Amino acid sequence: MQIYHVSAECYPVAKVGGLADVVGALPKYLQKAGAEAKVVMPAYDTKFVQQNAFDEVFQGELTLGWMHFRFQVFKEVNDQLGFELFLIAIPGLFDRPNVYSYQDDTERFTSFQIAFLQWLVHTNQQPDVVHCHDHHTGLVPFMMQFCYAFHPLQHVPTVLTIHNGQYQGWFDFDKMPYLPDFDRSKAGYLEWGGMINPLASAIKCVKKVTTVSQSYLYEMMEKANGLENLLKFEQYKSIGILNGIDQEVWNPKTDTRIPKNYSVSNFSKGKEANKQWLCEQFSLDASKPLFTFIGRLVWEKGADILPQSISLAMQHLSGDFNVIVLGSGDPNLEGEFRQMQQFYPNHFQAYIGYNEDLAHALYSGADFLLMPSRVEPCGLNQMYALRYGTIPIVRRTGGLRDTVIDMGDGGNGICHDQVAVFDIVHSMQRALELFHQPKEWSSIRKAAMQIDHSWERVAQEYLKLYHELKN
Repeated sequence: MQIYHVSAECYPVAKVGGLADVVGALPKYLQKAGAEAKVVMPAYDTKFVQQNAFDEVFQGELTLGWMHFRFQVFKEVNDQLGFELFLIAIPGLFDRPNVYSYQDDTERFTSFQIAFLQWLVHTNQQPDVVHCHDHHTGLVPFMMQFCYAFHPLQHVPTVLTIHNGQYQGWFDFDKMPYLPDFDRSKAGYLEWGGMINPLASAIKCVKKVTTVSQSYLYEMMEKANGLENLLKFEQYKSIGILNGIDQEVWNPKTDTRIPKNYSVSNFSKGKEANKQWLCEQFSLDASKPLFTFIGRLVWEKGADILPQSISLAMQHLSGDFNVIVLGSGDPNLEGEFRQMQQFYPNHFQAYIGYNEDLAHALYSGADFLLMPSRVEPCGLNQMYALRYGTIPIVRRTGGLRDTVIDMGDGGNGICHDQVAVFDIVHSMQRALELFHQPKEWSSIRKAAMQIDHSWERVAQEYLKLYHELKN
């Protein structure tokens, strides 16, 4: 079975968020399970693209309204990611370092989707499934069915995975001429809320919609930035499939990014050594419990209430703990965290930016991970933390609800229901109490490390779905 994954991101080629981690892992494990999985994405000017070898496999041209572009399709030579990787280069649109946040993103991703389909048609390819990820590829199912130029692909089954339904790729109907000629009686498949909405179009046109957790599917039917009624109407073809993690990359026994490797059998000494290393780097006392936050400093992640929560905890919980924050985002929040380093120099440190090596070290050395998210379709950080024996403290939402069970219910973490300062401080107090109960503390960490969040399991669920579409 041949599956094409079409995406704006794929780790380690280009990463902004969890979408990249999924697209970098799922195809690899589909390949291991016997499928032929390929990834197609734009050719950004990233370090990976600069440092690896690619062969040109196709040249083409496309029009976008009155604009004309040439494009090339390149294949990564060594298949080093565990699957075939194809990059579509469109000079003038994607030869830039960043993935998103350009004023012409509509033009960039519309052209990418057209180029992808032209390549398939002109080379007579007939995949078994085309799997689209988020709104950046949401026009592909519509164009496959209704654009005359892509008629040979109209019977190829399509799947859409919604990683984050808040972003939908809206643009005005005055840009409809960007699309290749199609039956204008089908224009309703493009529209939602008075605009062309690529994510809504994909939901209407695909054979199957998946979300990255079962809880997120239900939550979007109640709150999805205007798509609630559409998702309720299309729920008969929708399913939640919880993401996995790449347990080859995220394995404390073999991880080359952490100071000391360890396994379930010796995790206590291993984590202690990694914590000691971290605290030396940040001038903290390694004998104290260590909390961490790893991620974007944005409203969706609940990062905006962390400064007040941590400060209140420092005052009311006797300051008997340390915190390290790793992330970037809202400039005001970045400034608040920098100030907190001055207020609590012996207990709080922040690394503003992103550092993959430091992230691995924090998962391996911290005791607790803070995730007070307002929105978390699946979440991978909590799975990484569990894998490394770091106990997640989460708000019950989306995939966090599906993966972290409160220790009071016999589970593997600490949960709260509100994105509120009191809830976070109370959860931190519970964490400190657990830390000072050696037997329970050891037991819950050992159990956490043995939970199966592997992509092998997830790949089998997707293969079952693909086969259903073919039958």
